[in-house]
Amino acid sequence: MYIHLGDNFVVPSKEVVMILDRQSSEESVIVSEFLDMQKKSIVQLTTGVVKSIVVTTEKIYFSPLASNTLKKRAKLAFDIDTQFNRIFKNS
Repeated sequence: MYIHLGDNFVVPSKEVVMILDRQSSEESVIVSEFLDMQKKSIVQLTTGVVKSIVVTTEKIYFSPLASNTLKKRAKLAFDIDTQFNRIFKNS
């Protein structure tokens, strides 16, 4: 399954490591240091307000969508994958 991150961009759900709220992440020294170290991996998906940060196995995406919205989409993708595997791979 895929998760839409905004600006017509999707990533495979299995590659998502974490989804962070941008505002909360600005208050964390650890997250700030991590983002500084990974500057070359950051992809800006908006020229407007960044609401969330999506860390994948390959890149870090700054998304215009709220972290709660992305987390719901990730959960939906996970639930669908789980159901698919349970129904079709155990047959």
